[in-house]
Amino acid sequence: MKQSPLTTGILYLILGAFFTYLAIQDVNTGGFGFFTYLLILLATMDIGSGIRLIFMHFRLKSSEKK
Repeated sequence: MKQSPLTTGILYLILGAFFTYLAIQDVNTGGFGFFTYLLILLATMDIGSGIRLIFMHFRLKSSEKK
């Protein structure tokens, strides 16, 4: 079954928010370390991919209407 870009984009945004939460918790408990930077990198990539997929969904919807 093929998933729409909107569903995948929302999933990526949720994962990005979760990784951001984990990074904040890690900084509060132990300061900045390698694991914190890894979580920040993962959150950035997930949020960026999620936004890109959501915009792609709306571009595909508008091109189908034309």
